[in-house]
Amino acid sequence: MSGSDEPADLARQMREKAQQLAEAAERATDPEERQRLAKKSRTIRDRSEQQSAMAAGDIYPEK
Repeated sequence: MSGSDEPADLARQMREKAQQLAEAAERATDPEERQRLAKKSRTIRDRSEQQSAMAAGDIYPEK
């Protein structure tokens, strides 16, 4: 795998994890657990979007 594919793969993996957490939140019967999982899913999804944008060259991380 080339080095240029790694950020895109990381973003994809993060999106998959976020989806898994969102699905787990939907299945959770405990309201606190549902909220915790949903929040974690949103956080990971936001980070994956940032990672995708960085990989595409749309944004650059602050130094």
